[in-house]
Amino acid sequence: MTKSFKEALKGRRTFYQIDNKSTLSDKEIRDIIRFAVEHVPSAFNSQTTRVVLLTGKAHEKLWTIVKDTLRKLVPADAFSKTQQKIDGSFSCGYGTILYFEDMSIVRSLQEKFPTYKDNFPIWSEQTSAMHQLAIWTMLEDAGLGASLQHYNPLIDDEVRKAWSLPDDWKLIAQMPFGTPTAQPGPKDIMSLDKRVFEFTE
Repeated sequence: MTKSFKEALKGRRTFYQIDNKSTLSDKEIRDIIRFAVEHVPSAFNSQTTRVVLLTGKAHEKLWTIVKDTLRKLVPADAFSKTQQKIDGSFSCGYGTILYFEDMSIVRSLQEKFPTYKDNFPIWSEQTSAMHQLAIWTMLEDAGLGASLQHYNPLIDDEVRKAWSLPDDWKLIAQMPFGTPTAQPGPKDIMSLDKRVFEFTE
C-alpha cells in the first residue's frame, strides 16, 4: 500500500463521479481481488465469498441489465431520473465488482452445526462485508473511486444467466469503480462518545 492502513481507510469514500479510466492494469485489479479473497477471514473458515470482476463490455452489460430490469418496475415518468443516475455514476466507470455468497456452503454448515443454524447466513453476510471493505480500501489506495450498490435481488437471475454463474450464488452487492472526476462532499460523523465505550471492571 502506498498509504498507511489508517490513511487508506480514512480516504475510502463513496465516489459517484467517476470515469472509464483506471490507475491500475486489469491484472493489478485482479491481484487486489485475489489478495483479499485469500486473506479476509470467514466464520468457520467457510470461505463462502465469490467475487466477479466485470470490465469492458461485461461492465456495460451489467448496467444494461440493471436499467432493463428497473424499466419494468419504475414508472415511465420517473425512469429518466433513474437512468441518469445509473449512466452518470455507475455505468460510466471502468468496471464493476460483484460480490456473491455461495449459499450451498451456508446450507451445509447449517446441517453440520444445527446449534448455529440461524447464525450462518448472518456470518456469511459479515464475511462479504469484510471483503467489500478490504477491496474498496485497496482500490482507494491505488487512486480509484468506488461506490457500493444493491440492485439485488431484482437483477440476480439475469446476472447469473448472463455469465453462467451457479444458482447457489447469492448476489450481495455491486461495486462500480473508476478514476474519480470529483471529490465527495464532507461526511457527517456522529460523536464517538456515543459510539465507543470502555470499561475496566
